[in-house]
Amino acid sequence: MSPLSIDVVVVGAGLAGAATAWRLAGRGLGVAVAEAYAAGHRHGSSYGSSRIFRRTYADPFYVALTGRAEESWRELETDSGTVLRRRTGGLDSGSGARVEELAGVLADAGVPHELLSAAEAGRRLPGMRFEGPVLHHPEAGVVDPDATVAACLRRAEEQGARVLTGTRVTHAAYPESGGVRLLAASGEELFAERVVIAAGAWLPELAGVFGIPTPPLAVTQQQVFHFRQRDPDVDWPVFLHRGEVEMFGLPSGSDAGPAPAVKVAELGNGAPTTADTRSGVPDPVSRAAVTGFVDAWLPGLRAEPVAGSTCLYTSTPDGDFVLDRHGPVVVVSPCSGHGAKFAPLIGEMAADLVLGRGTPHPRFALHR
Repeated sequence: MSPLSIDVVVVGAGLAGAATAWRLAGRGLGVAVAEAYAAGHRHGSSYGSSRIFRRTYADPFYVALTGRAEESWRELETDSGTVLRRRTGGLDSGSGARVEELAGVLADAGVPHELLSAAEAGRRLPGMRFEGPVLHHPEAGVVDPDATVAACLRRAEEQGARVLTGTRVTHAAYPESGGVRLLAASGEELFAERVVIAAGAWLPELAGVFGIPTPPLAVTQQQVFHFRQRDPDVDWPVFLHRGEVEMFGLPSGSDAGPAPAVKVAELGNGAPTTADTRSGVPDPVSRAAVTGFVDAWLPGLRAEPVAGSTCLYTSTPDGDFVLDRHGPVVVVSPCSGHGAKFAPLIGEMAADLVLGRGTPHPRFALHR
């Protein structure tokens, strides 16, 4: 059987891969998505119903990027006819949050925000405790990864893309005539003029398969815990707390069942692992730390988790993404625990690299 020959193969159907397939198919290219598992699987980083969208970065570069991402989310929602985000507002607090500095960066970028005293923030949000000033910005909210992946893949297929599930790429070769020849564990062969690797936590292994040098990539298993709201009618914001402990939280969506809950987790602090050896079992030490934080700082939640789960982070030493070309291959890793909010924009940027439009940003370079 001759190999399937196509313009572009996207390896991986998580948020980045699905968004890239959507963008490429929308630009008229022949696209196949090679996904090792089923679409929307639970083995990597791009699943569940809630991830944070926020614009509070100390780095003006990422604040500007969130503005572009906001535009891309609107375009994806319009194109797919699907609501993928919910605005909740966002808070930064804690002795280590440097909220005045964050407020200055947002002001320079024209992002709406306000600084609140601890007392004022407590009056507005009686389910939370604060010390020191609190930064509020109303454009923050949650995005739905499951719905986003599904919407991107559906629109890609409607525009001619093929989604090949159960297709784990294990070998790659570069014929002298050009392009890339791929072999899957199933024995299926694919030939593409160009390839996009958007494999998340599997990138360290696949970079070796494709012979591509990357920055050092650390894969960790993170855990999150869900806590029931004492008042189910309260709309909770997304929040980051930086102090003696560093935590984040956001509405759980449907991840903790039908009753309203809030997802709370440590910022970073995951256990080193690989994509194929993760335990999938939440760490009891992290559970105790998160529960203690909820008990001390979030009186509006019942301080006993009703659910817990794990996911994978793939992190670079500098926290910047990987988004670059290497011959006929584009490597896409919007990682380090903050890439989900940029998904449709990452798809656009990856598609531009595939088509040779523009120059890879030096902060996202493979060699840096």
